[in-house]
Amino acid sequence: MKAVLATDLSAASEATIENETGLACLGRIGIEEINLVTVVPSNVHAGMPGIDFEKRRRKALGRYEQVIEGAGFDVETHVVRGTPHRRIRGIAETIGASLTVVGSRGKSPLENRVIGSTARNLSRTTVTPLLVNRIERETDEPSMVRKHLFQRMLYATDFSKNAEQAFEAFSYLRHAAQEATLVHVKTPKDPGLPEGEDPEAQLAELAGQLQEWGLETRTEIRQGDPSDEILAAEAEYEPTTTLVGSRGHSRLRRLLLGSVSEDLVARANGNVMLVPPERTA
Repeated sequence: MKAVLATDLSAASEATIENETGLACLGRIGIEEINLVTVVPSNVHAGMPGIDFEKRRRKALGRYEQVIEGAGFDVETHVVRGTPHRRIRGIAETIGASLTVVGSRGKSPLENRVIGSTARNLSRTTVTPLLVNRIERETDEPSMVRKHLFQRMLYATDFSKNAEQAFEAFSYLRHAAQEATLVHVKTPKDPGLPEGEDPEAQLAELAGQLQEWGLETRTEIRQGDPSDEILAAEAEYEPTTTLVGSRGHSRLRRLLLGSVSEDLVARANGNVMLVPPERTA
């Protein structure tokens, strides 16, 4: 499996790359090759006097490359120019990446924010599973908020096809996970599932699959605003990563449609992993 790790060369990005525990977690889920990507924004002119941005970034990536190779991964580096989220997404698609990783706090000397517009735009448009890695805020030497990326998972589902696809990520996440909390949110305007379908029974069935893989599980039905309730569950159970499909039942404007997934990326305390809908030919 290949992963894209996007960096703006900020202290926050460095915290992600140099976290040995986080790299070990990626290895456990089957990542063998990491593609380091840094993007020089289109509005930064290559001809600025005395500055070769591409050369400076390649030199900086060289140090990161040594760290990741030392952790046992094959490494490829990419210094590209353009719109950050589009170039990151394009490289992930081109190399057939199984995962894209971006830090959730970061500001480079070139005013290129990896978190903010880039992470939000990736959450809307990614074609590969996206791990938004939460980094400490308001500190000069930040570190990862949750170093064990997948140890405690929170999985939120509206039982849509995309949510089912997100659940399938446990087939590899289970190798780095120990426990999982499965949550379904009922909304006030939710007409409910088709007759005869019981959300408690469906969550129990999913929990049974995870228990067969040795994961300690719990299930919970909540009611209210989807993003608020998912974030409340995160605050209660303190997962290392919240796993969701990036789209849900659009007819209900409910779980994980647009603004809800963006809310999770922006407001969650820990990491967020978004799984996009399966692409059709």
